[in-house]
Amino acid sequence: MSNFASAEKHFSASHILVVDDHPLYCDAMAASLSSAFKIKQVNSVNSLEGAMKALGAGPTPDLVLLDLGLPDATGLSGFFQLKEHCQDMPIVVISADSSDDTIQAAMDAGAMGFVPKDAPRTVIGDALAQVQEGARYLPPCYCPKPRQTAQDPVSMQEASKRIARLTPQQRRIMELISAGKPNKVIAYELSVAEGTVKAHITALLRRLGVSNRTQAAVLVNSATLNRPQSLSDTNARAQLS
Repeated sequence: MSNFASAEKHFSASHILVVDDHPLYCDAMAASLSSAFKIKQVNSVNSLEGAMKALGAGPTPDLVLLDLGLPDATGLSGFFQLKEHCQDMPIVVISADSSDDTIQAAMDAGAMGFVPKDAPRTVIGDALAQVQEGARYLPPCYCPKPRQTAQDPVSMQEASKRIARLTPQQRRIMELISAGKPNKVIAYELSVAEGTVKAHITALLRRLGVSNRTQAAVLVNSATLNRPQSLSDTNARAQLS
């Protein structure tokens, strides 16, 4: 009997929310969870906005499986927004970026586990079983690094926390700033006055704790994860099938 099947004895969640922007992966994960654990309700959404709406519309799920590469979140900013909404809700991060820095940042932020997106079903089963028992799951590939000092650059976790404080409009403007767009172009793309853009930028710089656009772009880059490649997503779906 596989570890994934045996984990069914220990994992008793009746409601899981899967948050991932790739529909095929979402469907494969939902089907796998329903089949292996006989979970009564497995919902899936493809964005942070969808996750927030799902949490606001119904009871809090027993567990959230969260992809970090969402289109409307940067780094761990989506994680922090979900935790702010439901502080006691356990979240297991699933990501194509399984670098030590990303794993450490997610676990430091309070994730109950981290599963590489291309992990086989047995690994996912082990992770969920450990989480059910109150333990935190770390993948075998993880090798902890020394903690940053105060002189080190802003960590992914801290950068993500600051980005999570931005309003949706400020996050959109920040994306355009990071793309090198001047205020006039940003105003045109958002259909607002240039003065409004300047006011938003002043506010977002204050929330990010930086003094200019260049520092803001550097901060966002500190929180940005590598986007999954199509091949990685294909391999991940194959592992769940």
